[in-house]
Amino acid sequence: MPQKNIYRFGRDYATLSIAPKRKVYDEKIIRRGKDEYRIWDPTKSKLSAALQKGLRNTPFFRGMKIVYLGAANGTTPSHISDIIGQSGLIYAVEFSSRSMRDLISVSRARKNIIPMLADARMPDTYANQIEKADLIYCDVAQPDQTEILIRNAKLLLKKGAYIMIAIKARSINVIRNPKHIYAEEREKLKKEFDILEELNLHPLEKDHAFFVAKSR
Repeated sequence: MPQKNIYRFGRDYATLSIAPKRKVYDEKIIRRGKDEYRIWDPTKSKLSAALQKGLRNTPFFRGMKIVYLGAANGTTPSHISDIIGQSGLIYAVEFSSRSMRDLISVSRARKNIIPMLADARMPDTYANQIEKADLIYCDVAQPDQTEILIRNAKLLLKKGAYIMIAIKARSINVIRNPKHIYAEEREKLKKEFDILEELNLHPLEKDHAFFVAKSR
């Protein structure tokens, strides 16, 4: 079951905002006294989609260090920011300068997000700016997305720490059966990590699989 920093409101999941009165996207807000809960839209976050599909392994804790590859506009990072709290830190790696502008805006209200304009394919260019991570989250829609994750993990992930990856089959091959692609990517991951969970995100995210694994 999702851990204590992720909340339920009926069928919806939510996070307790560390930056009240500031929306990140068009998320719904529920107020309980002084607390403000942000409903986590599963159509705009693959991690939220995974929760809706029954994700059991959510290895988040207050104060943890996370490397987020493919942070985009900051939607999912903002919810993880709520979960890990002010004592945690997200190194949010994004290649697009357009997305980076939005990400910087999000980080102004969330001091636990550090935007990094960088290419996730080349972790050696930013490794000296990042602490060893408790978790690497990868949402990079590229043909070599699994290899990108592994490359980063070898440089930046603690032993016994975790990875999460959203694999987009159509970014790898638009013709082949996604199930065959997931099987191949699973084998790549198994060489480096112990896989804890695998979910197909259909129909919330078309042709996406979500993996949680632990480093050895």
